[in-house]
Amino acid sequence: MINKVKGTYDVLPNELGKWYFLEQKIKEITKKYHYYELRTPIMEYSNVFHRETELSDMVTKETYNFVDKGNRDVTLRPEGTAGIIRSYVENKLYVASDLLKVYYVGPMFRYERPQKGRYRQFNQFGLEAIGSKSSLLDAELIKLSNDFIESLGLENVTIQINSIGDSDSRTNYLNALVSYLTPFYEELSNDSKERFKNNPLRILDSKDLNDQKIIENAPKPIDYLSSYSKKYLDDVLKYLEIFNVKYNLNNKLVRGLDYYSEVVFEVLADIKGLGNGNVLGGGGRYENLVSELGGPQTSAIGIAFGIERLLLAIEHQEIVKEEVSEIDSFIITFSENEKLYGAKIFNLLRDKGFNVDIEFNNKNFKQQLKKALAKNSKTLIIIGENELKNETVTLKNTRTEIQTEIKLKDLITNLEKEIK
Repeated sequence: MINKVKGTYDVLPNELGKWYFLEQKIKEITKKYHYYELRTPIMEYSNVFHRETELSDMVTKETYNFVDKGNRDVTLRPEGTAGIIRSYVENKLYVASDLLKVYYVGPMFRYERPQKGRYRQFNQFGLEAIGSKSSLLDAELIKLSNDFIESLGLENVTIQINSIGDSDSRTNYLNALVSYLTPFYEELSNDSKERFKNNPLRILDSKDLNDQKIIENAPKPIDYLSSYSKKYLDDVLKYLEIFNVKYNLNNKLVRGLDYYSEVVFEVLADIKGLGNGNVLGGGGRYENLVSELGGPQTSAIGIAFGIERLLLAIEHQEIVKEEVSEIDSFIITFSENEKLYGAKIFNLLRDKGFNVDIEFNNKNFKQQLKKALAKNSKTLIIIGENELKNETVTLKNTRTEIQTEIKLKDLITNLEKEIK
């Protein structure tokens, strides 16, 4: 037996109800806020992700990279934003509009330790608003995120917001953070020691318990904001109050990618049993990614939700019940000639829009009846020697147990009555 690749999973037919529910909510919320789908390849040339300015763990340690037959470096996408921006630049989408609002849904790939709600192939639903720097636009995207969560029926979910400021704010803060952390360097975890050299801000997001004790009294990004960034954050919060969005200011919040600036935010769930999967989504504003990938200097904001984490949350709160499949009728036959007659009826009813099924294998009456009941068939169409000879069928209602022999020409009318 060959097993699936570690960190991947199969979505079985009886599990798809939750996926359909989630996909429908995605379509509804994106239509409401005028975001349009953009689909990009699951692989990109490696320099789309492996840029000199991007030193996050995700890019430096977790990407799936390979060299193709043309000796080109290719990477399976670990996140959606960079590919969207590559497409935005390559197709000159900035020419048609000063603001492009798009969304994506699809698989991403990261080589990390699989755990509950976290896989090596996973799915994201993400949104990007590209071409404008506007506190109102930031607030709208956070409002969208809040509305999306509410539409799913999830409870105990909060919006966490912080600002890491503009480039001047960030430089000032990083200097203060490095000064604070320097005396503690030897006490930091190995990962944080590496981050100290390349990306000190990421230490604030460390899950190591000792690191968390050290950074408890570290300087906060919000205390080093420029006057511009302070006003920008204040304006975002004012709009959120107008939109009636509840939020928490979280001074320790940073995001996992280096291209973020100004406002960053997360959708955080307090749901028992989710464990490390309590962050359902997160995002923020970014200033330089478009220009780094060859486009004009322009600002953008985005968010990505983890599909698997949303599904876990839906499952834990029992929002979507497993669907009970049901069909209108099941056709039971006893011989090859009767099966030919049954196939004619099978085709007729399907063409008329009925949800019907038939036994494809040679099984006895008891076995066929068991299958029909397992499919929750509302009626049975039974065809024996007598029905074949007289061009009739026996129609049985599985709920009332009443059965009647009727002419084939009257089947559709009678079946419509029975299934209602």
